[in-house]
Amino acid sequence: MPRLDDVTRGRVLYGGDWNPEQWPEETWEEDVRLMREAGVNSVTLGVFSWSRIEPRPGERDFGWLDRLMDLAHDHGIGVVLATPTASPPPWMGRLHPDTLPVDADGHTELWGGRQHFSHSSATYRRLAAAITEDLAARYAGHPALTLWHINNEYCTYDHGDEAAARFRTWLRHRYGTLDALNTAWGTAFWSQTYGDWAEVLPPRRTHYLKNPAQVLDFRRFTSDMLLECFTAERDIVRRHTPHLPVTTNFMPLWSGQDAWRWAEEEDVVSVDLYPDPDDPFGAQHGALVQDMTRSQARGPWMLMEQAAGAVNWRPVNRPKPRGLNRLWSLQAVARGADAVCCFQWRQSRQGAEKFHSGMLGHAGPDGRAHQEVRRLGADLARIAPHVVGGAVTAEVAVLHDWHAWWASDQEGRPSRETGHAEILGAWHRALWRGHLTTDVAHPEHDLTGYRMVVVPQLHLLTDRAADNLVAYVRGGGTLVCGFGTGVVDEDDRVRPGGMDERLRALFGIRTLHEWWPLEPGATVEAEGGLRGTLWSEELEPDGTADETLAYRGGELAGLPAVLRKGRAWYVSTLPEPDALRDLLVRVAAGAGARPVLDGLPDAVEAVRRGGLLFLLHHGRDEVTVDVPGTHRDLLTGVTVTDRVTLGRYGVAVLAP
Repeated sequence: MPRLDDVTRGRVLYGGDWNPEQWPEETWEEDVRLMREAGVNSVTLGVFSWSRIEPRPGERDFGWLDRLMDLAHDHGIGVVLATPTASPPPWMGRLHPDTLPVDADGHTELWGGRQHFSHSSATYRRLAAAITEDLAARYAGHPALTLWHINNEYCTYDHGDEAAARFRTWLRHRYGTLDALNTAWGTAFWSQTYGDWAEVLPPRRTHYLKNPAQVLDFRRFTSDMLLECFTAERDIVRRHTPHLPVTTNFMPLWSGQDAWRWAEEEDVVSVDLYPDPDDPFGAQHGALVQDMTRSQARGPWMLMEQAAGAVNWRPVNRPKPRGLNRLWSLQAVARGADAVCCFQWRQSRQGAEKFHSGMLGHAGPDGRAHQEVRRLGADLARIAPHVVGGAVTAEVAVLHDWHAWWASDQEGRPSRETGHAEILGAWHRALWRGHLTTDVAHPEHDLTGYRMVVVPQLHLLTDRAADNLVAYVRGGGTLVCGFGTGVVDEDDRVRPGGMDERLRALFGIRTLHEWWPLEPGATVEAEGGLRGTLWSEELEPDGTADETLAYRGGELAGLPAVLRKGRAWYVSTLPEPDALRDLLVRVAAGAGARPVLDGLPDAVEAVRRGGLLFLLHHGRDEVTVDVPGTHRDLLTGVTVTDRVTLGRYGVAVLAP
């Protein structure tokens, strides 16, 4: 199977989306000249070019793309060629309204934006396959072509009639019979029992709460339908170029795709990443997405999109301060990226994203952002021979599952303040602040290689996953589990006792009497100075726990907030950030998992990749980091002994 290193060949891929069809041809030569000066070695072409390639049904205009492919090759720039199927041309929607998606309220989404396609439409799939076939046939032998990029940020939902028919087919395959479906969905509640497959619909607008099991299966179905669209195009380009890898770009921590399953179908796992430069934990959010993508890839991965400066979709879109783009780009490399790319090369002057920054912005080549792009290109060229292909080793795993996310994200639940992504982020942030490098793993993965496994929250837990956690602890692993885990099975059916009985035995819990969610801003106190937020639980221990921290005051006074039985910990609230960090660092130390370096300043992140030590300073004030021994900083060529000084957003890449 082709891999990312077949493309990198000792280089970090550097570049981004190039959309020259938006510009007169006289700018193309200037583009490639400036790219070479900036160290760009890879561009993505054709992402949103369907109407340019097929201006009218069945016509093909490849001449402009031929010239671009040749131009890139003549300047030593590799091309990641995209299938243009994320944004069908207007003629398709006009002539084939069945290709347009329908929302849950029955409104058709029309052309004029992007992603306006129905994943279930046979017509859309036929036309997408046809243009993919012609694109692959034409450029299969072109020397500039290095990698295929299918579609873009798959993210559409469809509740229309054709989607309904495919949903019923999907359900027949999953359940076999209506009786099995009715059992799985609990349709005895509210007189929802189905007597004919024709009665089964997507979860469209209802008078009151929707059936959560129906919604869960529709989320699964949507991910699977989008995956079918991806694999259909992937198989076409693979047939023409079996030696070239194929990818599609995930959105960061997006709920719509089961990215564990999708990653298994990709040769290269890639992601788009846009942390908010005004978010004090933007770097941690980036680290979480990077850890997750590296774990999905089981090795090096591709940062397909980031912004050189500001984006355009937040209420207030602030640019990246001087040095931040370099810092976050090198953070991605530290955490396993062998490609660092942007959307886009030249900032658009028209259209919906004209205020989204580019590597070459409205300020032109003399602009501050472009000068930083040039510096980053030089940095990546310096470190690439030493870093590409290197592994990131983690002793701690954080568990995440999209099905658990989907099941927890329902209307009728104890609290709408307990968002899956927010809780996942809070636990990962505590580990990040504790300077512990983490992988992200699926709860059914082999966990035996980790000293500590952390479960922020897995509302839905399959039998296989529960057995896996128990086996991990019995095998000598240390498990720390957050509240609300193991509440339901894979059909969203509440487990007897409100928590899986295997977990209750593992943690020393006899009875979970009640969930006690907290109002926004409310807290609970516990022994050891621990203060909890969001949630608490009325737990009765079974007498086998080795350690407890009890709630102080209030309805739960004296009952355990935290329990430890052997190597298994259960935390029935969300501790405030410092308390959660301190708890996880203490448990990790007991499990033998330690930070890369001791005594790191709070604002400094340390990551080992292969034989290199990355030091990333997320602050503006100069700091000194103790690094025992003598190292060479690959970014500067300077030899340092025992300590390194980092300035504003400074980075050092140290080789022994």
